[in-house]
Amino acid sequence: MKIPLCRHELTLQPESARVIIRPFIPGDVHCITKIIGRALALTEEEVLDQLNAVRKEFDGRHFDIEKVLLFNYDKMKAHVFTHRSLSNERRLLIGALFSGEYALESAALFNPSIVPHPDQSDLPDGCLRFIMSLRATGEGHISSIEFRVGTISPEGHIDILPTSRFVTVPEVVPNSSYRKKRFLTKLHELDLDDGYASAVMAPLGENFTRSELDRSMHRVKQETRPATVNLHRTLESIQWLADSNYELSFSPKLEMHERIIFPVSINESNGIEDARFVRFVGDDDAVTYYATYTAYNGSTILSQLIETEDFLQFRIQMLMGNGVQNKGMALFPRLINGQYAMLSRQDDENLFIMFSDAPHHWSDPQIIMRPREMWESVKIGNCGSPMETEAGWLVITHGVGPMRKYCIGAVLLDLDDPSKVIGRLPEPLLTPEGLEREGYVPNVVYSCGSLIHGRTLILPYAMSDKASAVVSLSLDELLATLLANAPINN
Repeated sequence: MKIPLCRHELTLQPESARVIIRPFIPGDVHCITKIIGRALALTEEEVLDQLNAVRKEFDGRHFDIEKVLLFNYDKMKAHVFTHRSLSNERRLLIGALFSGEYALESAALFNPSIVPHPDQSDLPDGCLRFIMSLRATGEGHISSIEFRVGTISPEGHIDILPTSRFVTVPEVVPNSSYRKKRFLTKLHELDLDDGYASAVMAPLGENFTRSELDRSMHRVKQETRPATVNLHRTLESIQWLADSNYELSFSPKLEMHERIIFPVSINESNGIEDARFVRFVGDDDAVTYYATYTAYNGSTILSQLIETEDFLQFRIQMLMGNGVQNKGMALFPRLINGQYAMLSRQDDENLFIMFSDAPHHWSDPQIIMRPREMWESVKIGNCGSPMETEAGWLVITHGVGPMRKYCIGAVLLDLDDPSKVIGRLPEPLLTPEGLEREGYVPNVVYSCGSLIHGRTLILPYAMSDKASAVVSLSLDELLATLLANAPINN
């Protein structure tokens, strides 16, 4: 039986006018010094004229352009070959020479996930305020995370608040903190628990800061003579590990749609992909929003974890364990039998589940579902975190079939033992139709997370890696169909 869908009349299209300022730095040092030389040769009057031209053209496109230009100047000041004091205007102009605008979503705005907003105040009875995350992709196919805020009425009507053109990246917290146990575990996984690593880590406390780590690395480097290739490799790897675990801070003055999580570490230099946000409620009723995402550096992928309570302060952390192998990890929204649970993809074909005592360490995956129907015969995976219902854990899935066509389906897992599949749709819930088939990657519908509102399932989805839309459907009809299709095998 085909389950009726309500297609909402809203589409989130990519908007080229939403831009940030990024460093624009030539790779040739000689070229850098020539550019700086031209700026140093100007008189103060000429500097002011050129800077005012930049302000006139670009100031209205950004919240605080001068702060960003000074930040980019600081990146270049080591190349400034003069001992004379530079005026603030000249520093700003040099910063502008090594800056450029980047259109975050000029190519696509897709792969949404959706969670209840932390603030549900001042709403009519039966309404829900939500946050939708989206993968924004621009020049060079670099992906970042954007946010939208909307509401769902008691009748199921969905409104998304309009956005301004202004977008801002957060500040990277300069002295991030780390947990020693996690650091040591990852060093062991990387086969870096040698004598040099021990010398660095031994003096550090159970919780330490980046500055403490840097001082310890500097001490070991100074005390080791002669320096060896292994020392350089170990210290470089420790620095890479520290860079991969960082903290971000947004100003509370920024609207949700003005906050952009853009790649910071070298692991994600080519994109932060497919964030799957989930509202996690601990046994003590404390709420934490987690998101798994795929960090891509242009050649390899790495699964990482985002953690926040308020969507202002974010912690970015590397995942550990032999189960962290592929894309598409999706965390369950609460502990199950005292453990965290995670859906994952290990072999680019089947759906797996893992259990853990901590949200950062995942091992020993087990298969819970294999491709069965023709529309999912190439591979299957999840479309976001499971949702708890009285009938079981509802998981929205994706399946890839002939001609690399992506469809969205659903399965039901046992509440007490989610390794057991107790219901599975034999037909897709949603297939690409009409204009949904046209885009950067044709014939694809895909989601990174849904939510339940009352007895309605709200399912945002991407259309062929280009734009995003929303459908809703009866939860009762979906559960009844799933329970009527209990699988003989997975």
